Amino acid sequence: MSHKSKNNNFKKHNPNLATFLSIILAGLGQIYNQRFLKGSIFIVIELAVLITLLDSINFGLWGLRTLGTIPGEDHSIQLLVFGVLALILAVILAALYAFNIIDARSQAIKIKNGWKPHGIKESISNFYNYAFPYLMTVPGLLLMIFVVIFPLIFSVLLAFTNYSLYNSPPRNLVDWVGFENFTELITVPIWQDTFISVLAWTIVWTVTATTFQIAVGLFLALIVNDPRIRFKKLIRTIFILPWAVPAFVTILIFSAMFNDDFGAINRDIIIPLFGGSGIPWLSDPLYARAAIIVIQTWLGFPFIFALFTGVLQSISKDWYEAADVDGGSRLQKFRFITFPHILFATAPLLIMQYAQNFNNFNIIYLFNEGGPPVRNQNAGGTDILISWVYKLTFETNNYAMAAVISLIMGLIISGFAFYQFRQTKSFKEEGEL
Repeated sequence: MSHKSKNNNFKKHNPNLATFLSIILAGLGQIYNQRFLKGSIFIVIELAVLITLLDSINFGLWGLRTLGTIPGEDHSIQLLVFGVLALILAVILAALYAFNIIDARSQAIKIKNGWKPHGIKESISNFYNYAFPYLMTVPGLLLMIFVVIFPLIFSVLLAFTNYSLYNSPPRNLVDWVGFENFTELITVPIWQDTFISVLAWTIVWTVTATTFQIAVGLFLALIVNDPRIRFKKLIRTIFILPWAVPAFVTILIFSAMFNDDFGAINRDIIIPLFGGSGIPWLSDPLYARAAIIVIQTWLGFPFIFALFTGVLQSISKDWYEAADVDGGSRLQKFRFITFPHILFATAPLLIMQYAQNFNNFNIIYLFNEGGPPVRNQNAGGTDILISWVYKLTFETNNYAMAAVISLIMGLIISGFAFYQFRQTKSFKEEGEL
């Protein structure tokens, strides 16, 4: 065949026909483009889906839409689970189908412009060279879908149902209620009072406890890093010891020490010095909150201390010598040299400390199980949002409202983290510091 006739064949190649064939059956467009291996793979996938998965996907989407129609026989939560899985699978298949159409059309345009399709052997070689790394990420992507995305979608959808102890399958069907749960959270007095109180305390707890542990860790790191301090290794070892002890052990010990009746703090310190019956650490919300802030400061400062110590040792002494030449004071050197370098190196980790304490379930529950009780509220005096969600889920079985609060928590954390990460200098070029 002459070169001229080949060019005519290329020009006659129709991208619209390739697109149309790919819409009719995935892979036909690739076959038309003479990409036989890729087209065969798409055809096999579509036929396999149509034969084996189509009915299951339809059933799952029906269950997701209705949550069942026959009480006692249809299990709404199981249908919701199957529906979410069917929805995820449908999205993945739709993405593959769209990719099939786009791929067929783009390659048809390239062929029309003179590109010659590769043979099977060369296609396999190109696939190995270019697509192999992406193929290796597929197991991790699938794991993320079923470990992260699936529970997240399920929790979000659960917030728009009336799933609770008094409306549980299979005896009763769960219904979609729209934004009714969100409305109740801000209009029904007991939910409104509890939510505002717990949210306010969660914010105060997060900011206060985290800031204290960062401040104590920074203060101790600055002192130990001073060249006039001797026995630095011993001092650092002592300060890091609280970090070496498991946190739940430390919390339980502190819970016993703060006990109103037999705790060492009341019995051996408060009562001998001030008399009376001691401080109600566990039965008064104000004192209980103060106690867990102190405990979290104790638990959190060793990590911050170790982190800041490493950063301080990495700062070049030339900076401080230049500041001495310019007559800079200790405060000025800290403000313009030490502190900016610390923030530049540790800002993401410090943001994570705030996010972690926002959801710090362990200390709240192990210290006093979120108590003491508060009148006209269904959460305890030290409950934060995450411990309140735990109680709603496992103690009162109010799953829908727990999902609503979890969704609000996720939005708060995501918004805070996104804003802070965008603002921090740790994600900018070093020359911009």
